[in-house]
Amino acid sequence: MELRLLTFNALFKGDVRPRIEAIAARLEESDYDVVCLQEVMAAGMARLLGRLALSFPHRRYTGGGLVKGGLVLLSRRPIAGHRFVRYPLTRPLRPELLMRKGAQVAVLHTAAGPFAVVNTHLSANRDDDWTPDNRYTAVARTELAALTRALSAIDPGIPLVVTGDLNLPRDAQALAEFCATAGLRDAMAGDDRPTYRPTTGWPHPPAFDHVLLRGERLTAECRLVFTDDRVTLPDGRAVYLSDHYGVAATLRV
Repeated sequence: MELRLLTFNALFKGDVRPRIEAIAARLEESDYDVVCLQEVMAAGMARLLGRLALSFPHRRYTGGGLVKGGLVLLSRRPIAGHRFVRYPLTRPLRPELLMRKGAQVAVLHTAAGPFAVVNTHLSANRDDDWTPDNRYTAVARTELAALTRALSAIDPGIPLVVTGDLNLPRDAQALAEFCATAGLRDAMAGDDRPTYRPTTGWPHPPAFDHVLLRGERLTAECRLVFTDDRVTLPDGRAVYLSDHYGVAATLRV
C-alpha cells in the first residue's frame, strides 16, 4: 500500500485568502492522498479549502469560528474516525495560547486496512533555545507527553504517522526522547535542510516540520515542496505561500 502525504504550515497571517486559494489550486493539481495543514485558524478559510479542493471529499477540523489548533485534514481516502486532542495550557502566558494547540488523530481507510494519521502543531519556542532547561522546552515536553498518551490509545498494529510543525529542531533532545517513548522513527533523520523559510534575520533556521513513523513495515520517502512557490496579489506583490516549506512523503507498508 502506498499513501502520499503532505504536511504544510499555511501561515495564519498576512494575505491569507489569496494564499489559501493558491494552496487549494496546487492541491487540486497534486497526487496527495492526505494533506495535513497547520495555522488555518479561521473556519471560513477551512470551508474555502473545501470548496476549492473538491477532489478531497473527506475533510476534518474542529471548531466553529476558530479552528481548534489551526489544524485541517483533507483526504482523498475515507476517514473512519477523527478526534481532536487539546494540549494542556502552560506558562509562560503568551498570545499563542488562543490557538488552542493540539493534535488531530484520524484513521483512514486504505486498501491495506486502517492507517492512522496524526496532524499536530506544538507551541513555538520564543527564546529560540531548545536546550533541556529552557522554559519552552518544558512546554514542549508537556505537550509531547499529552501526544504520547493519545498515540498509546491507537491500536499498535495499525501503521501510524505523526506529522506537522512540531516547533522542535530535528536534533532536539526533547524530540528524541518523545520518539523513543512513543516508538517513533524520524523519516528524515540526518536531513539538515530547514523547513522554515530562511530570512536575512534568520539565515539558518532549523527543520521544524517532521514525518515520524510507527510500524515495522512502514517506510517513507520525503521531499521538500513549495520552496519557491509564490502567489501574485491584486496589488502586484508576489508573496510566498507560507513562511514554511511543505514536506511531501510517500508512505509505503
